[in-house]
Amino acid sequence: MMDVDLTVALIKATVQIDQPISDSKRMVGTGFLVSVPRADGKSEVVLVTAAHVFEKMPAADVRIGWRVQGVQGNWSYVPSNMTIRTATGPVWYQHPSQDIAVIPVDVPEGLRDSAIPAAWLADDATFAAERVAAGDEMMTLGYPHGLSANVAGFPILRAGRLASWPVAPSDSYPTFLIDLTAVPGNSGGPVFMTSQEGKGHTFIAGVLIKQVEDDNQRLELGVVTDAVFVRETINLMLKAQGAGINPVASLKPAAPAPMRLPGGATTDTQDMTRRITSSAGQAAKPSEGEGGTQVTPDDKTAN
Repeated sequence: MMDVDLTVALIKATVQIDQPISDSKRMVGTGFLVSVPRADGKSEVVLVTAAHVFEKMPAADVRIGWRVQGVQGNWSYVPSNMTIRTATGPVWYQHPSQDIAVIPVDVPEGLRDSAIPAAWLADDATFAAERVAAGDEMMTLGYPHGLSANVAGFPILRAGRLASWPVAPSDSYPTFLIDLTAVPGNSGGPVFMTSQEGKGHTFIAGVLIKQVEDDNQRLELGVVTDAVFVRETINLMLKAQGAGINPVASLKPAAPAPMRLPGGATTDTQDMTRRITSSAGQAAKPSEGEGGTQVTPDDKTAN
């Protein structure tokens, strides 16, 4: 049975990240908000995403797709710009070996409660404690091909089965596979588990970073980086802030999953931040075009 509270909380915490690269194209990714406790007792909100989402967006600013609820209960899409790099370099914090980035973010007034607690992120003991096994259902949120669930800009929910075993320890198995359709725009989305079949608590299992292809064929598999590396990146950020050290982004990715198979073909992975074309005056819907789906700049809804 789905844990509605966790699912809705994550829907509210997940936002679209995009950046125009021409009059008709934009780069699209997904991120989610996490509330991080600091040593002074206060909390700081950070945006978590796949590091390559920021790396592939060349301009200084990206757009974050906030949603604001009106007095009648309706929601409005109210995006704003956020700086991700300056003349001195990136302002996000990046894991030294995994495709994970976090960046402090100024959340609009009234939306700070949308961030999920950092305690919801899995750690090295979570998978064992929660008896996670191959075949368990996991869910993810994101913006496939830049589409959203509605005009308010909420993310699209998808579900799939855990396709890897074993999934721990994270130092040996930093990524795992989930059996679902992962497409451009989903990069950086949270992957999570809810209470099911008598199992325990709910938690964030990781971050969706790649789709899997073999010989130019999509295998309908997504690659997920373990949430423990989100925790590690947040800790790196806090230590750097305390020491007055500027962010450093020098990604040295670990070998992607799946690995080379003994006696079989070599698989490759493709990230899911892609160029999205836009066509003013048309409703957003799947179509053939350079780089992916055609969407309008302001109405990115699925039809």
